[in-house]
Amino acid sequence: MPERKITLIDATIDQLYSRLKSCDICPRNCRLNRLKGKIGYCGGGKETRVFSAFLHKGEEPPISGQKGSGTVFFSGCSLKCVYCQNYKFSCSISGETVSETQLSGIFLKLQKKGAHNINLVTPTHFLPQILMALKIALKNGLNVPIVYNTSGYEKVEIIKRLKGIVDVYLSDLKYTDKAVSRAYSNAPEYPDFAQESIKEIYGQAKALMAENLLKKGLIIRHLVLPNNIEGSKKILAWIADNLPKAMVSVMFQYQPYYRADKYPQINRPLTKAEYQQIRDFTESLRLKGFLQGFSPAECLAGINFTPNLKEYL
Repeated sequence: MPERKITLIDATIDQLYSRLKSCDICPRNCRLNRLKGKIGYCGGGKETRVFSAFLHKGEEPPISGQKGSGTVFFSGCSLKCVYCQNYKFSCSISGETVSETQLSGIFLKLQKKGAHNINLVTPTHFLPQILMALKIALKNGLNVPIVYNTSGYEKVEIIKRLKGIVDVYLSDLKYTDKAVSRAYSNAPEYPDFAQESIKEIYGQAKALMAENLLKKGLIIRHLVLPNNIEGSKKILAWIADNLPKAMVSVMFQYQPYYRADKYPQINRPLTKAEYQQIRDFTESLRLKGFLQGFSPAECLAGINFTPNLKEYL
């Protein structure tokens, strides 16, 4: 398995690095030369920045398991939603600059601490660097599943390059309404990119469970927004119609973080009535997966994570 992943990485990594010269790895298509230090919409330049790494026990049960998911939070994001729950690092470039060798060491130390997997959070804008780090780590004994934890704002061609390298995908599906996507994420085309990339993932990542852990497969995450219940219903119905065997994770942990106070429609948590409507609707569709409770712990939001890379570097 490590040898096959290394071969697949070798087949794509040079081409991905070359794309940084006029970066078009994500749908923003900034066309800036990041290898010369230019900074894209995502906040990323030539060097990888990591905000935090730890054994995360707050992911879905088959991801966190008993010991935790070996989660690496990368700084920056190509989407930058106005209500970002991880804005502390996703909407800024805070964090530590790490080399590919240092990043591989983080992966290996997480595995040594008992991580069930390596969970790459908002990785796409640093994808070439991450793949190089994975190659180094695989050569040095990394053997747990690789989790690709994405906003869903992905190009199908990039997802295709990850087939056989990534084992598990945690992909958001935030909107199917382009007007809502424009208002909150400055990305009216998000629904098209997200739906097409998730269809590709669904085709390549057949579910495999072992010892109550997801070894391969897809979990589609949806964060329910206040005053957007019909939008959430459309998303869940689309999943039921197009990806009936996919697992979903419906999240009710929304808080009006970051710039949400400037948008009256989303400047509050969910009501109990909104929660119950979505819970009932999800259950009526008989979708497989996970439903958060009405008042999930606020510590699940990235705003509460602290940088702690010293023990891994």
